[in-house]
Amino acid sequence: MNTTNQYAINTNSIMRQIVTLLDNPVKVVLIAMLIITIILVGELIAEYIQRRYIKLKAVKVVDAIRNGKSNPEDIVANSRLLNKQKELLLEVTKHKNLSNEMRESLAESLLDNFERQLNVKVKRTDLIVKIGPAFGLLGTLIPLGPGIIALASGDTATLSTSLLSAFDTTVIGLISGSICSVLSLIRKNWYQKDSIMLRLIMEAIVEEENK
Repeated sequence: MNTTNQYAINTNSIMRQIVTLLDNPVKVVLIAMLIITIILVGELIAEYIQRRYIKLKAVKVVDAIRNGKSNPEDIVANSRLLNKQKELLLEVTKHKNLSNEMRESLAESLLDNFERQLNVKVKRTDLIVKIGPAFGLLGTLIPLGPGIIALASGDTATLSTSLLSAFDTTVIGLISGSICSVLSLIRKNWYQKDSIMLRLIMEAIVEEENK
């Protein structure tokens, strides 16, 4: 019986030490996530400022290309697209020596690569959405051990410190996750519209140059 009790004490002590060692790393991760979230908010604001000056309807660009009055390169270059979007579309126009099928395959490949690049941005915020609350919960539970021990011994100062630490980590985790959830929704909406618009314009370019 004593051996069993001793084993339980040893395992509990080991787990307690492991959990204690995780306290600071969890807090560091939470602070890092909060800083990254602030940076991502800044990036979104900068992207929004760019986008609010881009009043472009894909149908107008498509009609201009199909009218054949100007080269597709000139129409795209003079459009109010983002620079990365222009580069993508102009890349298709550079390979006029390719066959129709190869040009269509190139256009599809370029668009797929572009969409993957956009998805990387969304995945950054999606990751924080998933792990932010989880690390916030870890940061909440870890200080509760010492807090409960302090409560049993009547040490209210240690108890209050543990509770404050638990509340702070919870708030940071939830704030990071909530903000990044909004950022993901906004970006997914933008990028979905971008993909549809670029696909329409790219198809018009390929059709015009295949004539």
